[in-house]
Amino acid sequence: MYDLIIIGAGPAGITAAIYAVRKRIESLIITTDIGGQTALSGDVENYTGYQFITGPELVLKFEEHLRKFNIALKENEAVREIAKAAGGIIQVKTTKGLYETKSVIVASGKRSRELNVPGEKEFKNKGLTYCATCDGPLFSGKDVAVIGGGNSALDAAIQLIRIANKVYIINIAPELTGDAVMREAVQGSDKVSVFNSAKVEEVLGERMVSAIKIKKRDKESLLSVQGVFVEIGLIPNSDFIPGINKNNSGEIIVNSRNETNISGIFAAGDVTDVPEKQIVIAAGEGAKAALGVFKYLIYNR
Repeated sequence: MYDLIIIGAGPAGITAAIYAVRKRIESLIITTDIGGQTALSGDVENYTGYQFITGPELVLKFEEHLRKFNIALKENEAVREIAKAAGGIIQVKTTKGLYETKSVIVASGKRSRELNVPGEKEFKNKGLTYCATCDGPLFSGKDVAVIGGGNSALDAAIQLIRIANKVYIINIAPELTGDAVMREAVQGSDKVSVFNSAKVEEVLGERMVSAIKIKKRDKESLLSVQGVFVEIGLIPNSDFIPGINKNNSGEIIVNSRNETNISGIFAAGDVTDVPEKQIVIAAGEGAKAALGVFKYLIYNR
């Protein structure tokens, strides 16, 4: 029986764990990975204390801090369901077992949204990927397409400018919507061509990606590319908690103390409806959630 189980080990989950252990809350982290979306980020220039650091480097700092404390950690384990049992105990069912706890912080983050077009599944990891940080170096000197127009797409394009021969941005919106500094970096490169008001119709190839079919103002055309980076947004990992209140985007609704509508279940980070999905915000929300759990446990012993 744990006092607290934290689901996820991104900025929110790791920060929650550090705050919890300092409050002497007996905790367990269950996670599929360490770092979450931060591990997939390129250059990070807005995390307080670091003028410049890459996403993977920042994750190493998080993990180093986490492992300084004696926190139980179950890696490569996915949560399947959270449910209330008799006596207010919360049961957490995973791919590997069943755990019981007095409270939970859901910090499970988000996952990449898929295009859902012909060829996407067939060419996944065969030229089509959802992570420029992970796979970008494999496309040195090649022509690639980045699908999307927000910050994640622009971050991918900025990384690929240094690596690829040519970068096409396929953006369904009329204009790029990412931060101004990122738009300027992309639009200032002669390696980049932007197709606004355009959508991908199909991913083509034989054994590997060789082209994409796009439609722009009802006119279809083929772009010859050897790599496709899908950056069209994220989906909350929130479908394993029956009865929890969510908004239309699937994000868990929390109050200012990170409480959900289910007593004893808190949530923090990108999986929640808190505005703006940023590393520093997720970390702060994780701290708030742990402090909320501390007060909850005091009054519910």
